[in-house]
Amino acid sequence: MRIPAWILCAAAAAISAPATAQEFVINTGGETGAYHGHFCPALRDKIKKAGFEANCQTSAGSTENMQRVADDPTQLGYGQLDVLALKARDFGGPSTFRRLRMDDVRECIFAVTRDRELDSYGELAVRADELRVILPPEQSGSTATFRFLQQIDPYGIGRTENVIHASNTDEAIRIALNSDATVAFFVQFPDPNNPRFKLAHEKGGHIVPVLDRKILDQRIDGIPVYFAQKTQVENASWLSSGAKVVTACTPLIVFTGTAKSPAKQATWENHEHMSKSLEGLRGDELMPKASLFSRVLRRTRELTATSAEKFVEISEQAREKAAPLFEKAREAARQAIDAGHDKPTKAEPSAPYGGAPPIEKKPAGDP
Repeated sequence: MRIPAWILCAAAAAISAPATAQEFVINTGGETGAYHGHFCPALRDKIKKAGFEANCQTSAGSTENMQRVADDPTQLGYGQLDVLALKARDFGGPSTFRRLRMDDVRECIFAVTRDRELDSYGELAVRADELRVILPPEQSGSTATFRFLQQIDPYGIGRTENVIHASNTDEAIRIALNSDATVAFFVQFPDPNNPRFKLAHEKGGHIVPVLDRKILDQRIDGIPVYFAQKTQVENASWLSSGAKVVTACTPLIVFTGTAKSPAKQATWENHEHMSKSLEGLRGDELMPKASLFSRVLRRTRELTATSAEKFVEISEQAREKAAPLFEKAREAARQAIDAGHDKPTKAEPSAPYGGAPPIEKKPAGDP
C-alpha cells in the first residue's frame, strides 16, 4: 500500500522535533521592579523567537540571581555589574558566570541626606566614621554596591561602621531625612516619576553626587564598572526645567552560567544556541517597549571625560580640605583614651572609627 507523501512528511517532522521546547528561567527582581516588569518581557520574547520557552522569575535582586545561576547554570539573571564584580568570588570566581548582555542601560547610585554640608562624595568619605548610613535590606543590590564602595575606598567610606538596614528603600530614605549626620544609599534607575525622589524632595533632603576617582577607576575585564552620568530626578514644570544630578552609574547586565554537565548534552547545546542568539541582538531590541520608562532612560546622559573630571576634583578637594580636621579629631580621641577617660568630650569621637549611636528604626510609612 502506498503511503501518502503528506503523512511521511508529518512523521519525519514529528521525529526530528523535540517533544517540548526547553524552558529557560530568567531571574529578575521584585515583582514591581524594572527588571521584572520592564526588561524581562522583551528578553523572554527574544528567547521564544529563538525556539525556546522562558519565564520571568522574581527574586531579591542581583545577589540572589547569582546564587540561582550558580546552582543551575542554565538559568539567566539580571544584575548590576558592580555586584557581579564584588560577589563573583563568593560563587567560585568570575569564570562561574558568562555575561550575555551589557547594553547602555545603567542604574545609578544615590546618597540622600538633609545635611547641606555634605555636598560631595569626598565629604562623605572624610566624615564616614561619624555618619550613620541607612541601607535597604541586606540582600539588596544597593547594599552590595555600598560594600563594594567600602572595599575600593577602605580609608574613606570604608571606615563606616554605623550601618542600619531598613525594611525597604523608602524606609531608608525616611530615616535618613529625619536624622542628623545620616545618609541613605540606594541604587535606582533615574526615573523622576519614582516616588522615592519625590519623597526626598518633600522631606527637604538633597542628593549627594557619588563620584570620585576611586569609583571611576574600577574595571572588570578592562570594562569600566561605573560611568559618570547626568540624571534627571525631578520633572520639569512651568517654573523650572527639572532637577538633575551627576553621579556614578553601573551597567545592567544579563548573565548565565558556564558549568556543563556531560549527562545533559542536549540541554547545554540548547543553552549555547540560546546564549549566542541573545549575544547577537542589537541593544535596542532588548529595550522596554515604548513607554514612559524608556523615555526616562533616554534622558540620562553620560558625561564627557572633561566634565567628569570636574566633579572628581570637587570630591578630591573636599578630602584634602577636611583631612586635617579629621586627623585632629582622631588624635584627640587617642589622647582621651591614653588619659583613661571613660567618655570623651562632646567635640571628640568615642573612638577613631566610632560612629553616632544607632537610631530607633521606624516602621515604613512613619514620617
